[in-house]
Amino acid sequence: MANILPQQQLLLELLIMSGDIATSDADEETILHRTLKECEAVDWVKISRFGEGFNKTSITVIGRAVIGRPAPK
Repeated sequence: MANILPQQQLLLELLIMSGDIATSDADEETILHRTLKECEAVDWVKISRFGEGFNKTSITVIGRAVIGRPAPK
């Protein structure tokens, strides 16, 4: 299992429970934004443009695997 920080695990579990989330693209100094970027760098989440001022964050298959939750069939 990969080394995962508590805030990264929390984010991934949130994405599994809630599905995709919208996040502001202007919060670059927040813990959430830094954690999103850390998870995106290792392909645990995918961040894409959602609308004016917002991004959509989705968990990837790799992100599910890192916390032991395979994708539903």
